[in-house]
Amino acid sequence: MKTYSSFSRFNRFIHLIISLLIIVISLTSCKEKTVSGDQTNGPLRVSSVNPRYFEDADGKIVYLTGSHTWPNLVDISTADPPEPFDFMAYLDWMQKYDHNFIRLWTWESLRWNSKNYNPDKTYNVYPHAWKRTGPGLALDGKLKFNLEEFDDEYFSRLKNRIDSASKKGIYVSVMLFEGWGMQFATEGWKNHPFHPDNNINGMNADLDKDGNGLEIYTLAIPEITVLQEKYIKNIIDVVNEFDNVLYEISNENHPPSTRWQYHLINYIHEYEKTKPFQHPVGMTFQYKGGSNDTLFESPAEWISPNPFTHGKDLRNDPPAATGRKVILYDTDHLWGIGGNGAWVWKTFARGMNPLFMDPYDEQFIGKNIPAYESIRKNMGYTRIYAAKMDLTRAVLGNDFSSTTYCLADPGSEYFVYQPLPDSAFTVKLEKGKYCYEWFSPASGVVEKTGKVRAIEVETSFKAPFTGDAVLYLKRL
Repeated sequence: MKTYSSFSRFNRFIHLIISLLIIVISLTSCKEKTVSGDQTNGPLRVSSVNPRYFEDADGKIVYLTGSHTWPNLVDISTADPPEPFDFMAYLDWMQKYDHNFIRLWTWESLRWNSKNYNPDKTYNVYPHAWKRTGPGLALDGKLKFNLEEFDDEYFSRLKNRIDSASKKGIYVSVMLFEGWGMQFATEGWKNHPFHPDNNINGMNADLDKDGNGLEIYTLAIPEITVLQEKYIKNIIDVVNEFDNVLYEISNENHPPSTRWQYHLINYIHEYEKTKPFQHPVGMTFQYKGGSNDTLFESPAEWISPNPFTHGKDLRNDPPAATGRKVILYDTDHLWGIGGNGAWVWKTFARGMNPLFMDPYDEQFIGKNIPAYESIRKNMGYTRIYAAKMDLTRAVLGNDFSSTTYCLADPGSEYFVYQPLPDSAFTVKLEKGKYCYEWFSPASGVVEKTGKVRAIEVETSFKAPFTGDAVLYLKRL
């Protein structure tokens, strides 16, 4: 009897401990605030379950968000040579905000000046992809380029920065070409390595003799296309080993570049078939006069569109992602530099991945304002909820909430954003008991947690604080 009684008390003790653990887990299930660890697990691929997002090698959704800035690959400053960009400090700065994605900017220009940005300054650019061997001097007074030879410093820097980003859990889009500068920077064509006075290879891209060699971003000159393919092939050879890589064909190239961009997307796909890894390729909005339809019809896995749809400006009410492409919704193509914290949450709730074109240290373009700090912080906050939710099952539940900003796994969990301060709203819930948490984008903390029983389908809520609000509900 004594032995039996001791065993019975032991069983009751274990049962009590298990019951307490279950209670604790149920009470804290809404409170967990974790993001992915400092490790990438790619290469990324479009999710077969929820194609609004990428997934990693294990099929786990990877939500991408982060700040990118112009000199993060190629140095740009008024000094000659330009002052080096502190990339490791930049990565540490990104980690502080829990960001996990950057566009790694290239610049083809030898010098950069624009009447739109700091017109009184001329910036020097270094390094470049091609080797300056001469004979002869380019228009900037330095040795001419040999377009048949690559500069090892450029590709070594590219490899090292991708590797450093990978170790900090950051995915990187490798920008291959930069089309804005050739169109809008002062003397963009004269400052390009492919200008006939800047290289020893005798390429003449200005077919229409208008003083602008934008034909290099078309398929009009086969010899130039071959050189560009050789350059892309070399980049793939250098970075294919990394699992945190994506590609972007060109930043904001002109609309006649469409066939050229489609060709290069397909070229990357075909060449990477011969390699261990295959990475996603992106196409960004063509400025000026581009069409989002061109992006959606492209062979790219991801796109960055413009906000104008059927004549409407949707920057403050982002459109819902359909899953036709993974959308990296980038302020660069919406405002140039602009946006606010509310835009971040709206973008997340509409099934897209928000990116910010960041003035960063103010050394090149733009000045920091409080709204930009809000963007940085709130991009990191959205990663908390992306990690908390099962995004493989999330649908765009604009009809699930009167706010119209809702991601939901109906009957299981709901993310709702309320942009209007001090305003009640409704959520369509299946009847049952839910834990909830109220998150304040302004303070960056969970202000209140608890439980609620949904009796009616239309359940009313109002944030217990002033300002915009996030409500997260999970069924118990």
